[in-house]
This record gives sequence, structure tokens and C-alpha cells, in this order.
Amino acid sequence: MQDQLIIFDTTMRDGEQSPGASMTRDEKVRIGKQLERLRVDVIEAGFAAASVGDFDAIRAVAEAVRESTVCSLARANENDIRRAGEAVAPARRKRIHTFIATSPIHMKLKLRMSEEQVLEAAVRAVKLAREYTDDVEFSAEDAVRSEVDFLCRVFEATIAAGATTINVPDTVGYSVPERWGALFGDLLARIPNADKAVWSTHCHNDLGMAVANSLAAVMHGARQVECTINGLGERAGNASLEEIVMAVRTRSDVFSCSTAIDATQIVPTSKLVSTITGYPVQPNKAVVGANAFAHESGIHQDGVLKHRETYEIMRAEDVGWGANRLTLGKLSGRNAFRSRLSELGITLASEEALNAAFARFKELADKKREIFDEDLQALVSDESVTPEQERFKLVSLLAHSETGEQPFAKVVIASDGHEMRSEARGAGLVDASLQAIEAMVHSGTELLLYSVNNITTGTDSQGEVTVRLAKGGRVVNGMGADTDIVVASAKAFLSALNKMGISAARVNPQYGEEPETP
Repeated sequence: MQDQLIIFDTTMRDGEQSPGASMTRDEKVRIGKQLERLRVDVIEAGFAAASVGDFDAIRAVAEAVRESTVCSLARANENDIRRAGEAVAPARRKRIHTFIATSPIHMKLKLRMSEEQVLEAAVRAVKLAREYTDDVEFSAEDAVRSEVDFLCRVFEATIAAGATTINVPDTVGYSVPERWGALFGDLLARIPNADKAVWSTHCHNDLGMAVANSLAAVMHGARQVECTINGLGERAGNASLEEIVMAVRTRSDVFSCSTAIDATQIVPTSKLVSTITGYPVQPNKAVVGANAFAHESGIHQDGVLKHRETYEIMRAEDVGWGANRLTLGKLSGRNAFRSRLSELGITLASEEALNAAFARFKELADKKREIFDEDLQALVSDESVTPEQERFKLVSLLAHSETGEQPFAKVVIASDGHEMRSEARGAGLVDASLQAIEAMVHSGTELLLYSVNNITTGTDSQGEVTVRLAKGGRVVNGMGADTDIVVASAKAFLSALNKMGISAARVNPQYGEEPETP
């Protein structure tokens, strides 16, 4: 019998700390439902004490998710833990994840606390968390740079206080697999009550070894991996869920454990997270990249045609590729549209929102013959923004380009019930369109990123544009999709502007006073 490897997803907490990747409450609920469909064991939905928005989002996920455990992060203080306990209260299965730094540099320079003070705070936090749930996780932030003797003391004491999961984070992505695995072996051998808790690993990818380090920990006794969809996360990201899961599944000869993950939901989950956060997946990304199962070399192609396993160690369909089946057409009715959205885990806020989405679906169906699940995800990606929050909306766009002439664009947008018009010339049609919009809104934002990705295949595919804007230290992503890439670009720019102006609806704790995290 293989041990179960618990998959702890922190896309909505640690992943959300990527610049501009903040999510609204409704977006978190959509991702939470999809993670449950993926059969993730534990969903870390956010940091309840970070903001009112984050608290509300965690509570909404706790109410919506029925099978997976819903978790909130909390620093080792009373306010954080009580907020976390209140946020996850509606969940059938709930967890509080409390942490405190244990490395000399963090204790001295950040916390200004002695070892004894940190130890006392950790034990006190675990005991308080146990008042809300029996499922309590304790993390030693920056464990990678902590003294092993002190880690042993802290972990032994927190297990005795009631922690059921002990997480060892490589907070700064500093370790290497051999040493990370050896650390777990050392801790499990030296701590007398180590067998009373599940041991967890949480690795960042600063040196590109988050997955390798996580798997090394698994080989030395860890039975929970903290990871994110697409490896999303601050700085260089976190350990990638899809890579962890498929490594354990594919190399069952090496790993004496298995996961409960429904691997066929991996690609749909990846695409949903990419759409909502505005972070496209690189084509050569393992498992979920567009080229993950593509073969260009003639030798490889010949081998795969003769026998798939000559060059493929996984089947594309096992992780959800090929599942973007034709779903609807221009003759499909409202009930079929509603039903398919429900199957995709999408619930619109009102009948008016459904009607608006259905109208956009009909417009799209007139433009392209085949409409896939990815098209529907993109179609409703902005439904979580209420009319009150949508200050700017594209009304019309006329763009003209001619060889030897400078491109120009005429744009009409609606703002607070009034139409505004402007035109501009630019280096290209996209540049001209965005300059025309900026001439009307005077946002003063800095464009950090502009990227284009096709949603499905074919020349009639919708183009998905991501725009990242910065102003005053704040960073937001905007996304837009359309069969016309210029229109998609304008939508993405306006989406980012709307987010920049609706900070109260955003739940990312990275702005303002950010609580430190493992």
C-alpha cells in the first residue's frame, strides 16, 4: 500500500502575491471550485487578516467548497488566528495555518525576538488555533536558514501543543535537493514526536529547484507538498502542482506514495488560473505548456508514430489535453449555454450577467465556427467585476493601417454613463489604440507588460492579451479576449485601468502593509 501524498494548493494565497495577480472574491470561488474538481486535498484560500476583501474571499470559498479542506494563513498572533478561524468557519473541513520566522536573520532583524520568545509565540499560536479546529498547521518561516537544533525544539513543542501538520519552508528558494532531503531526514529522526504530525514542504523557485527540492523532501518522509497551479508565486514562483503530481504518478517506481488528484483536470485548471490572473503559461512549460506534447524533430515524430512511449512518458489526454472539445455553436440556446457554464464551474452573479454573457457568446459564435471551453472561460473572465466597478468600457474601435503610412485608431469608450471619443497615431494599431485611450483617461500608468496568447488553435482563434500596469507602487493585470487582437488589446488596457481604480475590491495583501509569509 502506498502512502497518500497530500496536495496543498496555495495558488490563491502565495500564488496571488505575484505582481498584478490579485483575485476578486468571485474569482477565488471559481478557482476554489475547480481545485475541488481537481481533487486537491487542501486549498489555502488566502490570508484572512490581510484585508476585509481577503477575509470575505476566504469565507466565500469556505462556503462554496464541500470536499477539500479550506485553509487560511495566519501569523502567530491572536488577531490573525481569530480572523482565520472566523473566515474558515463555514467550511466542512477547515484548517488554520500559522507561522513565525525561525532563522537568526529574521528573528534578529525582522521580529526582534529571542529564540525563547519565538518558541513561546509558536506554541501559543498553535493552542489558540486549536480552539477553532483540530486541523492546525505550523510553519517555521525561513526554515532553510534556521539552526537545525532550534527547528527541532520548535517543531517538537508545536506538535506537543496540537499541530497536526508541520511545514518546513524554503522561503527564499535557497536550498538544493540533496540538502533539503537530508534536512527532512534529520528532523524526522531527531524529533521524538515526529510521528504525530504530517510533514510538509514548501519551496520557492528562485534557483529553479522548487520541484526538485519538494520531491527530495518527499523521498525523505514529507507527505504534504505545498504548491501552486502553473508554479505561480512571488519572485520566481513556487513548486508547480502539475509537475509534482505527474512526477509522483509517472515515477511510481521511485516514490512510494500517490495522490488523490484527478489528473484530467490539470490542464483545465491551468487555463482557468492563467485567464483569471493574467499570467500566460510559457509554451515549453512542463505538463501544461502548449508544446509539452509537441514533437518537431523528424526522428521524434517517427518514433512517436510507431509507438508513443518512444518519446512520451505521459499521455496528453491523462492531464486534460484534447479535452477542449466543441461545446456550443451559434444555434445553441440559453439553457445549453447555462448548462455548459455550470459544468465548467462558472456561476454568474445574476440573470442580467447571464444575459450579457450569452449575448457576447452569440457575437463570438458569428465570428468563429468552433467554440471551445477555453473560449467560454475567456468570455466570462470579467464577470466578477460589477457595473459599479467597471468605470471604463469599450464601445467601439476603428483602426487603420496602410503600408508606408502611420497607423491610427479612433476609440469610443463609456465612462460613468458618458461616451468619450479620441483618436491617435502610433507605431502600430495596438499602440495607436492604447494611446487614444490614454488621451481620454489620463491614467499616468506605466506599461510593464504586454503579451499576446492564442486561446485555441486556428486563425479565427480568440487572442488573449495581458496588460500589466503600474502606478504609485501598485501593479495590476488586465486581460482581454477577442478574435481581433487590436480589440482584445483595448479591452485588456481598460480592464487594467478598471482594476487600478477599484482597489477596495481587490484582495491581494501585497499593497499597503504586507504580512510576511513563509
